[in-house]
Amino acid sequence: MASPFTINATINSFGGRFLKLTHQSAVTATSMNLTLYLPPSAAASKPAPLLIYLSSLTCSPDNVTEKGFLHSHASSLGLALLYPDTSPRGLDLPSEHESWDFGSAASFYIDATNKPWNQNCKMESYLTKELPELLFGAFKELDSSRVSITGHSMGGHGALTLYLKNPGKYKSVSAFAPIANPVNCPWGQKAFSGYLGDNKEKWKKHDASELLRSWNGPLNALIDVVSVR
Repeated sequence: MASPFTINATINSFGGRFLKLTHQSAVTATSMNLTLYLPPSAAASKPAPLLIYLSSLTCSPDNVTEKGFLHSHASSLGLALLYPDTSPRGLDLPSEHESWDFGSAASFYIDATNKPWNQNCKMESYLTKELPELLFGAFKELDSSRVSITGHSMGGHGALTLYLKNPGKYKSVSAFAPIANPVNCPWGQKAFSGYLGDNKEKWKKHDASELLRSWNGPLNALIDVVSVR
């Protein structure tokens, strides 16, 4: 069976390989970009655990792969890394490109319900359902039973909420300077009103601080927030 992914570039790094991929998403109805890092030890006979990294506002999969160098550690740990994009691309919806904190590269990793965003901006469903199914089907070097999720800022918000809304799906969650209470900050309020409408009770379903209020299971989580003195 043919792979759903097109490999646009292969980059050798720290003994492993970066694969810059695209595929056609049925969920977003767009072409989606992502980058996968396979450590040197990854093989179908010895599949690697996977860490998903969700990037922040304005980012693409290239930002962290070119500047973050997580793979320098992942290589020696035998850890695969997945860098999805921050939103669907190429839609050119009204107001999509007018501001840096809403629309393009600013999905907040939710499924929008407001028009016109609800037709394509379905990043939660894409990340938790479609992409894992395609990825683990195409890359037998990945262990689907050992998946964790992390992110920075908007990506930290996404990592925390996807972990909390999908108990048991991820082994752990970590977040670096996350937008952890978006219903009470301007970025979150702007995004949620645009994607979800004015019903603030709906907003709470996508807010890590609110989701934690009803959480009663094991919590394997790390949040790192830099203090300024």
